[in-house]
Amino acid sequence: MKIALAQLNTIVGDCEGNLARVLSSLERAREEGVDLVVFPEQTLPGYPAEDLLEREDFIDQVQDVFERAVQACQGMAMVLGTIVRTDCPEGKPIYNSAALVQDGEVLGFQHKTLLPTYDVFDEARYFCPAREHPVFEFKGRKLALAICEDLWNRPGFCVENMYDTDPVEKWVVDGEADLVIAISASPFSLGRPRFRRRLLGEIASSRGIDLVYCNLVGGNTSLVFDGTSIALGAKSELLSQASSFDEDFVVFDLPGRDGEAGAAPAVAGAEDSSGEDLEQAFGALVLGTRDYLQKSGFRKAVLGLSGGIDSALTAVVAAAALGPENVIGVTMPSRFSSGGSVSDSRQLADNLGISLEEIPIETIFSSVLDTLDPVFEGLEEDVTEENIQARIRGLLLMALSNKLNALLLTTGNKSELAVGYCTLYGDMSGGLAVISDVPKTLVYRISEWLNRDGEVIPAAIIDKPPSAELRPDQKDTDSLPPYDVLDAILEAYVEEGHGLREVVELGFEEETVAGILRMVDLNEYKRLQAAPGLRITSKAFGPGRRFPVVKRLSLKREAEKDPGA
Repeated sequence: MKIALAQLNTIVGDCEGNLARVLSSLERAREEGVDLVVFPEQTLPGYPAEDLLEREDFIDQVQDVFERAVQACQGMAMVLGTIVRTDCPEGKPIYNSAALVQDGEVLGFQHKTLLPTYDVFDEARYFCPAREHPVFEFKGRKLALAICEDLWNRPGFCVENMYDTDPVEKWVVDGEADLVIAISASPFSLGRPRFRRRLLGEIASSRGIDLVYCNLVGGNTSLVFDGTSIALGAKSELLSQASSFDEDFVVFDLPGRDGEAGAAPAVAGAEDSSGEDLEQAFGALVLGTRDYLQKSGFRKAVLGLSGGIDSALTAVVAAAALGPENVIGVTMPSRFSSGGSVSDSRQLADNLGISLEEIPIETIFSSVLDTLDPVFEGLEEDVTEENIQARIRGLLLMALSNKLNALLLTTGNKSELAVGYCTLYGDMSGGLAVISDVPKTLVYRISEWLNRDGEVIPAAIIDKPPSAELRPDQKDTDSLPPYDVLDAILEAYVEEGHGLREVVELGFEEETVAGILRMVDLNEYKRLQAAPGLRITSKAFGPGRRFPVVKRLSLKREAEKDPGA
């Protein structure tokens, strides 16, 4: 059987555009003599469509393009992700569905069984779970259709007891399926492609089935989908694999069963392309930035360049995503800026080929201080004056964004956002927070990786001590512990969900831990107002992490449990 993995980059809500991608893939499949084309989960509506799924007119649009896709599937078969009305009086009104279509007819549907409601997922809000698990006779094979989470209930791989059913058991044990076609919209996070490969390999080898898995690719708001679609044989051997972070159309021959000879898998796409974490992180940031801008109608970006490593990495990502000719850097020195603030920014701009504007803020800053002097009389200078500088820069950058129709990119990293080391309506101003899920230590690692074959980010930027440069001789370590300590504490608290006592037991000073956790909790109000950020870790600030702004927290209660706290 000749199978094609049509790894598409769809746009949420763009039913006509998504249909056009399907039709183009079907035409290509027809030219290459493909028997079965496999598309990702929710191909037609786009993923995640969120509350669009509650609109009847949107469901009608999806149904219309689905019927047109069915009619276009002639001379072959396809597995297509869509939504289907339930026609049931109780429960949610639609299913998340995979349709098996052949020669203009729908052979059947498999609706999604396991509906995740953790992290960034909220599928039970919209969908009704499947009640049946059919197995289809198709070209001499017993074929089952799976949808993403339906595979994620394996002991030793996934959270135990999250679901009370395992669809794989129903298909393979009860239905005797020997081929599972899985369609997916599995978002990227660091290490996820490798984990996914191990999970799918365990399913294939433990059940003795061939497993074909087609994953979505592209950026949709904060989520980035890496693709990396894959086909595995019954011994977990790699039959074919699509690229990561790019659309792909991979054709391979699925070997027959019971010793039946099958064509050798194509060499192209058959080797592991997961890559290293740093390469994957950079690829996700570039894809997420490109799609966020282009799918929103922007072609250009503007960002402030401080001469620091965060804005430098953001500029590199933007140049790779949009082309250097579409990126505008702005350096805005003040009385506290170091000499390298401008010169290092200029060297970076030259290395990348982006434009650079220099707009000093001293005159504006002095004017604001003079204006406020009567009201501030008798009060000592504090963080207020620092924030005024950041907000002046935000004002200028937003003016350039408006005038030039260029989306403003914020440059703050995850470590700063976690503890509130950033200024509302200042450096937080913008339309996309490119590296807001990249801890500071990872910013350094990616930057050093970018320089592996030559200087992309000037060495002076990487080597200088981090500083906001908002007061004389300021260093980040004046307010924060060293970033290797800070990031380790944040990983334990934010990503792994440990409490105060558990983090201290990892070997950190109790006073330091308590102070960091307090800063994280107190700055929820800032993160609520931050620009959307690109998710690349297992727990990003944003839709996957929901905490109230107004709250009283449990550090005191933890101390009461342990008198030594």
